[in-house]
Amino acid sequence: MATIEMTQAIADATLKDNDTVLVDFWAPWCGPCRTFGPIFERVSDKYEDVVFAKVDTEQEQGLAMRFGIRAIPTLVVFREGHLLVMQPGALPEAALEQVVEKTLALDMNEVRKEVEGKQRHAV
Repeated sequence: MATIEMTQAIADATLKDNDTVLVDFWAPWCGPCRTFGPIFERVSDKYEDVVFAKVDTEQEQGLAMRFGIRAIPTLVVFREGHLLVMQPGALPEAALEQVVEKTLALDMNEVRKEVEGKQRHAV
């Protein structure tokens, strides 16, 4: 699947309507972002059931702020709407594929139990 451009207008629907979403927060002036971009695109072609989205932090500053992006590039991974990974820095292709594989292999029942436990303790 090719990458999509994620904006504030479609962010909530993208995260709600898709099981697994990887988001690349980047900027056009960022050298490491330009290195990571083609890697992100290549890996997106290998996983048809995963949404790969790109957020231009220059154009979507509000979205970057919403997710607490402090460095670019930053990879953010969601599964069933749960934020699982926030990884700053450009990843090599094999490492990105590993992130995708580990995300897809997660037992989401266990993740939900862990989230519920944390929410109960926070109250």
